[in-house]
Amino acid sequence: MTMLAPIAPGLWTDEAEPRLIGGRRGDGEIVFPVPSGDAATLVEPVALSRCGTLWSWTTQGFEPKEPYSGPQPFQPFLIGYVELPGEVIVETRIVDAAPADLAIGMPMTFAVVAFDDRRSTYAFRPERQP
Repeated sequence: MTMLAPIAPGLWTDEAEPRLIGGRRGDGEIVFPVPSGDAATLVEPVALSRCGTLWSWTTQGFEPKEPYSGPQPFQPFLIGYVELPGEVIVETRIVDAAPADLAIGMPMTFAVVAFDDRRSTYAFRPERQP
C-alpha cells in the first residue's frame, strides 16, 4: 500500500509492524484513543497489542450521517469490537472478510488500510492461519 497520511495523528506507532496507541490512566485503565486536551492530563501513551479477539460485529449498510467523509460512492462495510486481552476493547473496521467469515471470539490482527485516496485508517482482519 502506498503510504497515505493517517486519518488522524497519533493513532498508531511508526514501526514496521505498527500498533495502535492507547493511553494508560493513573489508575492503570487503558483507553483508546488517547484523550486530548485536559482529559490527557496524567495519561501515558502505550502501544497496544497487534492481536486480539472479535468481541462483536455488524455490517454498516447505510451511509453514516454527516460529517461522514469516507469513500464515495458509499460502500457497506464491516465494523466491530476487538478485545485486546488485558488492555481495551477497540471499535474498528473489519477488512478482508465477509460476514460469513466472522465468528465471535476468532483471532484478529491489526492493519493499516486506505480510508480514501488521500488517507489511511486502522482496521482489524481475521488472523491468517499458517
